[in-house]
Amino acid sequence: MAARKDGAEEGRFKVRPGAPTARAGPRSQRLISQVLKAVSRAGAQASGSRGMHPASTFGRGRVAAGIAGQRLGRNARRVVVKSRFVVLRKAGARSVSTHLRYIERDGTTRDGQKGQAYGPDTDVADLEAFEERGKGDRHQFRFIVSVEDAGELEDLRGYTRTLMARMAVDLETRLDWVAVDHWDTDNPHTHVVLRGRSGEGRGADLVIAPGYMAHGMRQRACELATEWLGPRTELEMRQSQQHEVDQQRWTGLDRQLQRQAVVDVVELKDSPDRGSGTLEAQRLTLLRARLQRLEAMGLAEHLDAYRWRLAQRIEQTLTTMGERGDILRTMHRAMKRELRELVTDPQADVAMVGRIAAKGLDGELHDRPYLVIDCVDGRAYYLRLQANADLAELPVGGIVECKPQARERVVDRMVLDLTQQGIYTTAHHRAELVQTGDRDPQATVEVHVRRLEALRRRGIVERVADGVWAVPPDLLQKVQRHGGRKDPGHAVELRSHLPLEQQIKAVGTTWLDRELVASGSPQPAAQGFGAQVREAMSRRVNFLVGEGLAERRGLRVVFARNLLATLQDRELIVVGEKLQQETGRTWRPVRDGETVSGVYRLSIQLVSGRFAVLDDGSRFSLVPWRPVVEHYLGKSISSLLRERGPSWSFGAQRSV
Repeated sequence: MAARKDGAEEGRFKVRPGAPTARAGPRSQRLISQVLKAVSRAGAQASGSRGMHPASTFGRGRVAAGIAGQRLGRNARRVVVKSRFVVLRKAGARSVSTHLRYIERDGTTRDGQKGQAYGPDTDVADLEAFEERGKGDRHQFRFIVSVEDAGELEDLRGYTRTLMARMAVDLETRLDWVAVDHWDTDNPHTHVVLRGRSGEGRGADLVIAPGYMAHGMRQRACELATEWLGPRTELEMRQSQQHEVDQQRWTGLDRQLQRQAVVDVVELKDSPDRGSGTLEAQRLTLLRARLQRLEAMGLAEHLDAYRWRLAQRIEQTLTTMGERGDILRTMHRAMKRELRELVTDPQADVAMVGRIAAKGLDGELHDRPYLVIDCVDGRAYYLRLQANADLAELPVGGIVECKPQARERVVDRMVLDLTQQGIYTTAHHRAELVQTGDRDPQATVEVHVRRLEALRRRGIVERVADGVWAVPPDLLQKVQRHGGRKDPGHAVELRSHLPLEQQIKAVGTTWLDRELVASGSPQPAAQGFGAQVREAMSRRVNFLVGEGLAERRGLRVVFARNLLATLQDRELIVVGEKLQQETGRTWRPVRDGETVSGVYRLSIQLVSGRFAVLDDGSRFSLVPWRPVVEHYLGKSISSLLRERGPSWSFGAQRSV
């Protein structure tokens, strides 16, 4: 069709594409990334001097990255260096303290004691002072340095200090760092935390060249280890490679096979001009042995006398197998020879109740916490938590309940059903509840308000005025999309900070008491931790009978009326009178339906749970604590006690 003239251009259809958006699923690799990986696997060398790496275009250590390791031969000592660049603003407020607490945890020294941080000039580093110095830093570096023969080093601290001193020379600046040596694994290693500021933290941002982070630091560590321990002997090298033959993880032999493969096919053919005793012949013998092991694992196929085909994604498969092996070793150490069925990757819809047998950071270099939970069903689970979970609030030996996090909540559906013309109001909701005979309309409304506040912070709903919210018609879809961008994982709730044995004769409401009076809850298994819970329940019943709070009638046990409240009141009387003597202020007991106000001074952990101390100047009260009140420490707040729990008020309008 001929183009129209006389101003017809103005009416023509024009395509104006919008900005590209991210697609769901794993991102495809760019062609250049695929080519570079293929070249690397083929064993291509960079142009220029042998062993030199292309210089980085920015950051400190560019020159050192290009020349480090030139003197290293095949008999040099091997060192693994894992590095991580952490942007502190994205990592979260507790990232630094969590990581520092973890590397200085119990059981990491040679004799199983708590680890001790050290620095360039001190054997007892102050981690709180180090964290305080780095509060204004933009980023931080975290390293794990693992010398293959670290057990032979007489002074691992001295090795680390010398390595960091050489790094300071390479980076042309003073470094502010702390380190902790760990001896709790088969390979002793050192955790190093380096501030992201130059000049001992007083200068500009410390930017390290990518080449130095990728290989320069490792080459320096290898040079130093070779100087301290001497080159590896031929026997040591053969034994090290022989050890790799049967390992179920990604090894140096696998890297050799991958580099030698052409379209996933490896050809290992002896050269006629080399004798059977040459190093090349020995290398081929080890590679054939490794291929036979991979064939037994279903990761290689024997084509003929000299050729094997490697399975697709073999590196990812072996890396995953190695990680699973590390998890199993962690679980075996946590269970201390107690027989359990070990579950390394629990399904997202599995609920768990049990004791914390161990805790830590998954992969050690990252901040994602994990728990090893010895559950009442007789199994032990390895559970990865959300990155922002605070391990300090989850003591080893404590009882936790882990529930799958729901994508869609009942409260979200209720908010959408009560929305009229895109508006939800607390007044309308309260009127509906009164009409339907709800026992506590105000408490129910407050639950929905808390949820709406959480959705507002995510940008899903908008607060128009006090008690008035603008709710989109596709609320459920937006909530699901927002949750889909993150691994929902499990929601972990601490049910008791006390180990099982300490709950048996404790004065207060324990987790055992709640389980005894709960109706319809499944019985613990007859083996494992479930058997221990059954025995503890029986002993707790005997204690309650002795206290006049339970009575045996044949095979049945009848508990006193309001058992849980009675136990809690008994503990509060003891604690309240003790605090009254210590502070000189009068303790005021609070009953259901009463309102108490005061300044939130502190929280205390009791058998019955955590309680907030509210002080009005002459008297104080103990009120069940909730995480939301921690933001108002030192401020005046009020609380209305109800059977379902306390309702907190901050200011004239807001209550939660």
